[in-house]
Amino acid sequence: MPQTLDAVAVRAWCSLALEALGRAREEIDAINVYPVADGDTGTNLYLTVESAVQAVEAVFTAHETVTGADGVRASVPALADAVRAMAHGALIGARGNSGTILAQLLRGMAQVLCEQEADAEGLRRALRRAAESAYQAVAHPVEGTVLTVATAAAAAAERTAGDATEVVRAAYEGARTALDETPHQLAVLGRAGVVDAGGRGLVAVLGALVEAVSGEAVAVRKRQAPAPLPVTDDCPADAEWADAAQEGGPAFEVIYLLEADDAAVARLRTRLDGLGDSLVVVGGDGLWNVHVHVDDAGAAVEAGVDAGRPYRIRITHFAADRVAPPRERAQRAVVAVVPGEGLAGLCAEAGATTVLARPGEPPASGELAEAIRRAHAREVVLLPNDADLRHTAAAAAEQVRAEGVRVALIPTRAAVQGIAALAVHEPDRRFDEDVVAMTSAAGATRYGELTVAERQSWTMAGICQAGDVLGLIDGDVVVIGSDLTAAARTVLDRMLAAGGEMVTLVLGEEAPEGLAEYLEAHVRESHLAVDTVTYDGGGQSSPLLIGVE
Repeated sequence: MPQTLDAVAVRAWCSLALEALGRAREEIDAINVYPVADGDTGTNLYLTVESAVQAVEAVFTAHETVTGADGVRASVPALADAVRAMAHGALIGARGNSGTILAQLLRGMAQVLCEQEADAEGLRRALRRAAESAYQAVAHPVEGTVLTVATAAAAAAERTAGDATEVVRAAYEGARTALDETPHQLAVLGRAGVVDAGGRGLVAVLGALVEAVSGEAVAVRKRQAPAPLPVTDDCPADAEWADAAQEGGPAFEVIYLLEADDAAVARLRTRLDGLGDSLVVVGGDGLWNVHVHVDDAGAAVEAGVDAGRPYRIRITHFAADRVAPPRERAQRAVVAVVPGEGLAGLCAEAGATTVLARPGEPPASGELAEAIRRAHAREVVLLPNDADLRHTAAAAAEQVRAEGVRVALIPTRAAVQGIAALAVHEPDRRFDEDVVAMTSAAGATRYGELTVAERQSWTMAGICQAGDVLGLIDGDVVVIGSDLTAAARTVLDRMLAAGGEMVTLVLGEEAPEGLAEYLEAHVRESHLAVDTVTYDGGGQSSPLLIGVE
């Protein structure tokens, strides 16, 4: 194995870290007692790394280059491109307190590895920068947390004079030793008899780094839980302490991405520090991830508006599960991924729980799993509505099945197939019969799409240039043109040539004015006995989606 970390090894590291966190997710969730005992640290770390994986994979995909008649070949990106993507993906996908800190740790490493080779010395400097930048991102650092574990990893790496493999092994062992000490450093951990959940996640990530560099998996050691500290008047029992901590702490967790300059973020830190606690602000170069626990969620968001442009705002009410009475589980529900706000409203009206897939930001498996749980039903039909999401959806379904929910995954490859499936959904009939009917309706729907090429590429219809209009049928490019309306008419005619009784048009924000009226009139004149229905797709990535049933 090469004694450096290159782009391929970074890709492997991210993938291995995701697998490791997937295996340890439930364990980490179960020991999550600080700063809030909400049992989601493992899930948040998993979602953060999953976003990093997607960003790195996108960089490798972007390095596909047209080579001529023999098709597409892939080149390997530079190390700087890979680590920059890893850090950016983690930043925009960071969840929770520990996920946000992990994003800053990865950013700190990337800052060094973008400037120098990832050999032994480069990795020592990267681990040190990671720990220092994480401390700087946290408003009030606390020892006995992931920050302590990261610092111990950096210190162990600096004491090692060997090659890159020995450096990352030392960092891993240093982190593991420090993790075992966290119950003696942070009283709430000692009272609960657990190690720090965020630190446990970091150990998993560093173990994956060892495997990526050395090619050898680290030995998994069965962890013995530390004995809880004795219960006294000053040290209540675990359950009592957890209730007291949740009742006494802020009511909301607020997270958002923020576009702002450094000066505005400095003012924001001061303002948010006065509003709540667990404040972590990570990022730089104009893009930040803000995390804080507050009683006034609106004030935290308003502070972001004053500082710049907050978006992807998430607000979680910590006490919601304790305050609200248990909701009776429904018998059946549908969860659908939708590409725009317009379809989200349409599917919600049809009774579906929706997951919004923003342009360039496909949902992670954890998001789909959370949506299935949110549907709160014994039986769930999952509609991914995207061919590229089939593996992600399958992972989410498998995860929730393990929790006793019956999940049927219908492999819908486009939103129009999901609409067709929803149209025949009948929650009162037997589950298997409903799934068969929905699957049949989706399968009988051909799907088309109009989009604009972002770069030169080889397609089934020839080589396209950036800016060309592409018409796709069932995922394959069949038309390359310069006018979207003309290309849409050609695609529609080709789809109807194979027959059809119903045309569904879903218009995005970039669709030309009058496009729907033109296509509806064209169908009436050229294709007798074919009905047309049009929906507003909102901010979907494609100007037009077409379904033919």
